[in-house]
Amino acid sequence: MSEKKKFNIEYEIKSSPRILYTFLNEANGLTQWFADDVSVRDQIYTFTWDGEKQNAKLVAIKENKLVRFKWLDDEPQAYFEMEIIQDELTNDVALSITDFATEETITERKQIWDNQIDYLIGVLGA
Repeated sequence: MSEKKKFNIEYEIKSSPRILYTFLNEANGLTQWFADDVSVRDQIYTFTWDGEKQNAKLVAIKENKLVRFKWLDDEPQAYFEMEIIQDELTNDVALSITDFATEETITERKQIWDNQIDYLIGVLGA
């Protein structure tokens, strides 16, 4: 198995950081765009897609700014992070995604994020 590499992608989102943040860290918000179902218990988020469950621990959080999750069954250095970036001059809001994938799957993983973020933008009505 080849080692996972970190990659970053950024999306412009027409939303306030406060509203966007609720879709990144609350189970109800995540269920609307990220997974079919999300439940939380003791900082462990259980994400369900097509009946398959995956558990991730919430390892970092900054209110209205950032959430970082670590998959429990993944490599020690791998995580995925969603950071809200607001331009101080224009107040434009962007969502920066940091994730890990093997060299062979980075393109596919980026396409998955593109689709998920498109869905999020639709849910936000942005």
